[in-house]
Amino acid sequence: MEIKAVIIDDEPLSRQELLHLLGMHPEISVIAEASSAEKGLEIVLKEEPDALFLDIEMTGMNGVELAEALQRMKKPPAIIFATAYPDYAVKAFRVEAVDYLLKPFDEIQLEQAVNRLKQRLAPPEVKVSSPGAGRLAVQSEDRIIYLKPEEILYVYREGRDTFVVSEKGTYPTKAALKDLEIKLKSFSFFRVHKGYLVNIKKVEELVSWSTNVFELKVRNRAESIPVSRNYVKELRETLEL
Repeated sequence: MEIKAVIIDDEPLSRQELLHLLGMHPEISVIAEASSAEKGLEIVLKEEPDALFLDIEMTGMNGVELAEALQRMKKPPAIIFATAYPDYAVKAFRVEAVDYLLKPFDEIQLEQAVNRLKQRLAPPEVKVSSPGAGRLAVQSEDRIIYLKPEEILYVYREGRDTFVVSEKGTYPTKAALKDLEIKLKSFSFFRVHKGYLVNIKKVEELVSWSTNVFELKVRNRAESIPVSRNYVKELRETLEL
């Protein structure tokens, strides 16, 4: 289980120390750092990390204010506060923080926090043996339609909404893209972009417009689906003999 994390702290030495300690936990992948809550907010909205290691006392917006703002996201990141100030503990847990680390950091406390983080982010168990399981519920006007995974061409996110595209049409769903990625993984679905999941069995073309721009096409659809450069190698290995 890889956990994408961002460190937000206005003290460079604290960021460096925390980055070093997190290096002892290979399941934590620190994808970015920020020296202010404002910059951290930009990174979170762009990268959609799973977790934040967040300082509290910072110039401008403080860490608790950032955490409160992030609660408005459809799927906010899990938060571990990392601060020199014990007085904010009550406020921290009001925003459902996973843990509250005090500086200077302690390896044992950090390990406990990481374990709590893994428990918080563990995917829900998907039961496939019960009647009706294994189908995805989508909305069509006043009806709920149940799609089999093999009927789905791809899934995409637009703003805060998620849509499922099948050969019969495009439907909104209440499920988050991250949750669908977990549930559909065993049905040959592959993340090709931060906003797209594709049924590998439906892919017909992979087009390279330049060294940095890739698109693919699926069966019986005219539109192109963007492919992030980071996923191209693994996608080709999955598609090709």
